[in-house]
Amino acid sequence: MIAFTPNAARPPDRRLVSPPMSVSMFDEALPRGERDGVGLRVGAIIDRGGEVLLLEAHSTGPLPLTRKLPGATVEPGESVSAALIRGVREETGLTVTDIGRHIGDFDYLSPAGKPVRRLHFAVTVAATGPIVLSAHADYVWAPLDGDLLVTPSIRGILETYRDLLSR
Repeated sequence: MIAFTPNAARPPDRRLVSPPMSVSMFDEALPRGERDGVGLRVGAIIDRGGEVLLLEAHSTGPLPLTRKLPGATVEPGESVSAALIRGVREETGLTVTDIGRHIGDFDYLSPAGKPVRRLHFAVTVAATGPIVLSAHADYVWAPLDGDLLVTPSIRGILETYRDLLSR
């Protein structure tokens, strides 16, 4: 667990703060991923009383849009935690005060055909608003048991998160 301020608005959920794999362990794996040519992205699960923050992209055509979790690409030389904090701030305007448990990850190919691994963490923020979007059209606080309109990979991450909460 990485605590950033002693007076977080909401204490982290104790079921989610004892990660089996710490953020620093992921940081140790970064050089290998960079050598192997695997891009690394991070995603944040921000929970507001059973609802998670999902971002909506700008429409680019007739296909239905899917929502995504806030996050960022880990830049060369940047730590996983720094990328997570930066990504949440840049995409939502929110301030991460605690990084909790690693919830899961998945691999995919970027539009350019490059391999990418996306790591997801439960985070606590100083406040859940106001949301200030920089690169997205809209956002929604979606109930974990509702219609999330996300990709199957993100759905799996959110199901894992929901299962951890129910323990």
